[in-house]
Amino acid sequence: MNKYISIEKTKYLHDHTLKLTFNDGIETETETDFFDFLKRSHHPEIIKYLQLENFKQFHLNHGDLEWNDFELSFPVYDLYQGNILH
Repeated sequence: MNKYISIEKTKYLHDHTLKLTFNDGIETETETDFFDFLKRSHHPEIIKYLQLENFKQFHLNHGDLEWNDFELSFPVYDLYQGNILH
């Protein structure tokens, strides 16, 4: 396994769910639903991503998943472990 986990590919699936592919040597793929996280937030800069047109504006930046120049981002290792929503 690589020391540094990064995201190699992202794909929009539906609603607030993305498919993430990591560089861990076996190309682990996860389906991550961000809806609950976004719904729980009270911060206007985060809840605006409940609107799908905003949510779909994600991109990868050197292996990190981000929206609007890191206005919204998640630790890659947390995404890898699947514990961003807990």
